[in-house]
Amino acid sequence: MDFSALRELAASNTWAAILPEVSLGCLALLLLVLEIALPKSRHGWIPAWSIVGQLAILAVLLANFGVPYRSTFNGLLMQSPGGQLMRAYFLVASILVSILARASLARQSVPRVEFFHIVLVVTAAMMLLVQSRNFVMLFVALETVTVGLYILVSYYRTNPKTLEAGLKYLVMGALSSALLLFGIALLYGVAGSPGLPGRTAEAMQYVGLEGFLEANPHNFMAAAGIVLVISGVAFKIGAFPFQIWVPDVYQGAPTPVTAFLAVASKAAGFIVLLVLVTEAFAPYEWLVVPVLTFMAAATILFGNLAALKQHNVKRLMGLSGVSHAGFILLAVIPAAHSTEAVGAVYFYLIAYLIASFAVFGVMTVLAGPDDANQELGDYAGLAKESPFLAGVLACGLGSLAGIPPFAGFVGKLFVFVAAFRAGHFGLLAVAIAGVVISIYYYFGWIRAAYFSDEAAIDPEIRKRVAGGGLALRVAVAALAAASVVLGFYQGPLGRLVSGH
Repeated sequence: MDFSALRELAASNTWAAILPEVSLGCLALLLLVLEIALPKSRHGWIPAWSIVGQLAILAVLLANFGVPYRSTFNGLLMQSPGGQLMRAYFLVASILVSILARASLARQSVPRVEFFHIVLVVTAAMMLLVQSRNFVMLFVALETVTVGLYILVSYYRTNPKTLEAGLKYLVMGALSSALLLFGIALLYGVAGSPGLPGRTAEAMQYVGLEGFLEANPHNFMAAAGIVLVISGVAFKIGAFPFQIWVPDVYQGAPTPVTAFLAVASKAAGFIVLLVLVTEAFAPYEWLVVPVLTFMAAATILFGNLAALKQHNVKRLMGLSGVSHAGFILLAVIPAAHSTEAVGAVYFYLIAYLIASFAVFGVMTVLAGPDDANQELGDYAGLAKESPFLAGVLACGLGSLAGIPPFAGFVGKLFVFVAAFRAGHFGLLAVAIAGVVISIYYYFGWIRAAYFSDEAAIDPEIRKRVAGGGLALRVAVAALAAASVVLGFYQGPLGRLVSGH
């Protein structure tokens, strides 16, 4: 009997390669055990232990950061520098969400430990998702993320708007999953069709599909499958025309979950799309580029124009996030031929994380028990009441608007340069117009905080401004400082993302 195939399979199943994900899973189970084992008076410490555990996992990950390209688990996963960077990215996002949630959950009469448990599971699934190189693995990891987010979006179950947001996200998420799965089925079916050259046995592997697409450059069923898969991923990143769920879900979800959706979920979707564009779908560039170009232009215009009249800050962040998805697509489109464009995607996502969590941190401090109804007027007089929070808010919004000297300006510059060098001048003109429009509503928020005619901030909000917790204030201060520092000096991070 020939055991060579079994030995090769065993060698590829390197469990140490997914140690961070396994560690997060064990930490998530530990939280539930602690909830059962500890007396109720000690349950308040469990979220802190979750954060400490994540920091320890992040430290180990950073200590072993440099990894070569390596296929594991018989081609299901691909270890790479880019994948390692995104694992750290999701851990940082999860830590920040946990810090925000400690402050937000304290105002609600809902179970707390389960929230942190689900955040850990979703984070581990995101880390596996961006390393996937097999469509079955892609779908399983993506659905694990999505199901966890269904629960988190509707976590404040006594709030009607939260339940409405959860229902809308469930319905739209099911539609996107159906599109994605149908596209995968078409690609698998056509790659394995009799009489067509291709690698039938590897049809679910990205490398196998790429071989089939190279041999069949104009297959209609393959083209339909690619469009459906891109449509399913477009839902996750909030790109036009699959962005309709964004404002309602962002408004109704708890603020920490809104931040998780806006940053981590969006980043996971973009890395999946980036890998598909540069690997599996690369032979069908004639189809992928026009589809993404239309999607990018429409996404930028819709997001910015729809945000102009928004007064609810969570809806405003949702629609501005739609426009940011369009900006990132500028660098995804030429990524198949440009490592510079790939690096621009990574840098933009990092700058977006820093700026967004700074803003969501301030929103968490000011939010009341019903945090779905935060309005621009609630920020009137914030600069007089708390110059610190107003300064953090200004740094975050300035970076999102792409104003120097913040990291968001450098991120936009990188994606614009990538689009310019690829010759997408019309798309670049749309993007510049989008930046100009975005300045209006971002600075409208800053104007409310600094130059409002109202004499003082609302007394109820004043009480919350004085609170928020030390960890949250330290975190938002660090984010604001990082946005400024990264705007001036990209040094090691610039070299890191250029090597992705």
